Amino acid sequence: MQGFDLQHIGRGLAFAQSLAELRSALAAPASRAVVQAPPGTGKTTLVPPLVAELAAGDGFTGRIVVTQPRRVAARAAARRLAQLTGTRVGDLAGYSVRGESRTGAATRIEFVTAGILLRRLLADPGLESVAAVVLDEVHERALETDLLLGVLADVHALRGGGDGDLRVVAMSATVDAPRFASLLGRYDDGGPAPVIDSPSVLHPLEVRWVPMPSAPAARSTRGGPSNSSHRLDERGVRREFLDHVAATAADAHAAALAADPGVDALVFVPGAREVSHVVAALARRAPRTEVLALHGQLPPGEQDRAVAGRVPGEKPRIVVSTALAESSLTVPGVRLVIDAGLSREPRRDARGMSGLVTVSASRAACEQRAGRAARQGPGVVVRCFDEKTFAAAPAYITPEIQTADLTQTALTLACWGSPGGKDLPLPDAPPAAAFADAELVLRGLGALDVSGHATDEGRRLASVPADPRLARALFDGAGRVGLRAAAEVVALLAGDLRAFGITAAGGDLSRALASLRGARGPERGRWDDEVRRLRSLAADVQDSSARTGEGRAAGEAETGYVAALANPEWIARRVSENEYLLASGTRAQLPGGSALGGHEWLAAAEVARQGSRALLRAGAPIGEDVALEAGAHLLTDRVEAQFDGGRVRARRERRLGAILLESTPVKATPEQARPAVVRALRVEGLGFSEKAEALRRRMGLLHRVLGDPWPDVGEAVLLERIEEWFAPEIEKLAAGADAHRMDLAEPLRRLLPWPAAVRFDELAPERMRVPSGNTARVEYPPVDDATAGESAGGSSAGAPGAEADGGDRVDGGQRPAGNRPVVAVKLQECFGWAETPALVDGRVPVLFHLLSPAGRPLAVTGDLASFWSGPYAQVRAEMRGRYPKHPWPEDPWTAPATAKTKNRM
Repeated sequence: MQGFDLQHIGRGLAFAQSLAELRSALAAPASRAVVQAPPGTGKTTLVPPLVAELAAGDGFTGRIVVTQPRRVAARAAARRLAQLTGTRVGDLAGYSVRGESRTGAATRIEFVTAGILLRRLLADPGLESVAAVVLDEVHERALETDLLLGVLADVHALRGGGDGDLRVVAMSATVDAPRFASLLGRYDDGGPAPVIDSPSVLHPLEVRWVPMPSAPAARSTRGGPSNSSHRLDERGVRREFLDHVAATAADAHAAALAADPGVDALVFVPGAREVSHVVAALARRAPRTEVLALHGQLPPGEQDRAVAGRVPGEKPRIVVSTALAESSLTVPGVRLVIDAGLSREPRRDARGMSGLVTVSASRAACEQRAGRAARQGPGVVVRCFDEKTFAAAPAYITPEIQTADLTQTALTLACWGSPGGKDLPLPDAPPAAAFADAELVLRGLGALDVSGHATDEGRRLASVPADPRLARALFDGAGRVGLRAAAEVVALLAGDLRAFGITAAGGDLSRALASLRGARGPERGRWDDEVRRLRSLAADVQDSSARTGEGRAAGEAETGYVAALANPEWIARRVSENEYLLASGTRAQLPGGSALGGHEWLAAAEVARQGSRALLRAGAPIGEDVALEAGAHLLTDRVEAQFDGGRVRARRERRLGAILLESTPVKATPEQARPAVVRALRVEGLGFSEKAEALRRRMGLLHRVLGDPWPDVGEAVLLERIEEWFAPEIEKLAAGADAHRMDLAEPLRRLLPWPAAVRFDELAPERMRVPSGNTARVEYPPVDDATAGESAGGSSAGAPGAEADGGDRVDGGQRPAGNRPVVAVKLQECFGWAETPALVDGRVPVLFHLLSPAGRPLAVTGDLASFWSGPYAQVRAEMRGRYPKHPWPEDPWTAPATAKTKNRM
């Protein structure tokens, strides 16, 4: 068996210095390791042959599978290794990507995309023919690579764990390697896997900042340029900024060529549309330069040409790329990088809408882009933004699992037997809300059972390398419209609708499809290839009914039907002239000039956020019958009861998701009404009467001071437990009783703890006897006052000249906090009362509001003895002239307490 000459392969590569350390770390058959090496050090070229050599030394001739985040990187890595070994691609080194595979019986190292390996694992969980898996570029935090890190833990255990024969290597270009080492260590519940570092090969790098000149209307309120407003607006990347990027690239490349004719340039912009714009602008500005595009939607031949490097004698090159060239590829000859500082990342909003959005690239991504210029010699990076914008960017890329739609991820995990990623060492757990939404979609497709595991239908959908909704549209659509028509529409939906001419078609999928059939060029070629691939995939599992009419092309009716199957939650009904309600509950507007206006029903294919609005940018007209058939799992027919105005009202409603189809008033049964009553009470609150509130305050004081067994009667707690203590009243309300005639005092008494409740009136009495012989009401503090029961003492009498309500004194000084039980009583009724009473077995002193004969406040005190000895004299001096018929003795200690006038005494 032909081997690898590591000395020859590693000539001139920095990672060759780390091979001995890696060899030692991987000496045991089932070892794991993390390789941390900057881009350009040669880790992708050298690590797989070393692992293959170790496996052969153990007598295991299985393949070494190396994952790459992108197809172009997998092809380029295989070509590079084949070139260094003097073999053809597909012999010692080969690759497998979507729609293309170049491998053979002698292939030892196979470069694949992460998605390819995930699907292989679902078919062959043990990977019995594989000796090792090398996960490259794990720092990019691509969703499928993260999943592989978790799933391979199970594979490692299945192959014997630490005593088995499967090696796993993770390779990262950033300093986050210890995190991945810890994850690999969990494969055997041992310590972290060893981390193998590599020296950097970067040459000197010059950084230049060339932000777009500030326009007067775009200046910030502080007077400086507002760089973010130059780059983006609510529709995406501004054309003016892309023109600035092109001009900057042309000028910088011309200057670099003047010094060194061998310099090529690499320009980073966020997406394929921006690549096309900048390529066109550069073609005009730099006619003597070859301008090449590089992004994931290009045909493989064009991608390979862009990354192959310039042949001597060819014109200088400028390659305009998305993040595809950021870290997983080396483009030979590049010594100049122009960076727009933008990235396109998946995002999912609170409405459950997912899509790609343009954001500032992370600082780590910008540094990796810059490093492309200094791999083969001194380089220059020109950043088309300012240093302040760079400093404000996030440090690292957001993991895709945190922001993306997780429908396909949830299906993969369910098919693996780990719903929700249970027991897998994933770098980050999937967000609960997004994952729950994904499982809800999959249940609607019949892909999950009640336990969250995959059904037979789920495994069938997982066999198609596409979103499960598109797979469902392919399979189910083929049964009605034929295999060819279904494949045509799904291929259109799976691609870039803008590249396929959806804008020119006014957003109408049927028009775009008709236009695409008559077109020539790369878009038509990509679509044809995808149609053939989908037909081949589906033909293997379709029954004879699906094959009938499989040669028929998709017309307007077929297009709408398949589009509705693909996104049933986006089936939309018109609610106003230009606005539609989606089955998901989102309202979306048609953009100006849309060809879809006027149709009652649409199958939306692209719904995008624009500020606070949702725009229905692409779709196909459908009839109500198609909407109901395609969205059958969203149909509901149930009685919706509401408790409103103290009464239960109900309607029978038939809906397609959030779209109301029919509504008829009906009488609710108690079973239907009960949840509505509880729901309304929890939303609107309980509405305590004066009597019930007084009781609740007394109970609340005992809970705060004594704790158990006295219950918490805070409103939030009562609402949480309402179905326990308020159950009889809920039944009455559900049966039609009027809520306004119910008092909560009696239900609250059910919460009193027995036998402790026998002392309730003693511990927290409603009224208190005062020295005059009368009783005064005790006003308890609010239940939710957390400071109730704290001590407060002293007295406060009126300040000179302070008057209220006709001239009686009020406490003009500092008032005690309102956190204690209060007794308001006429001052004369308390003569001789020296000891201030306390409630709750003496734990909570009472606060007295001493009133004038007219019932107006004169003083507030928590210490009666201090009041009689001090402030009383001032109150007496000011009040006895105003109320001469009432007693104002000089000595309040010996005077009889009374509520009567002097004459009546």
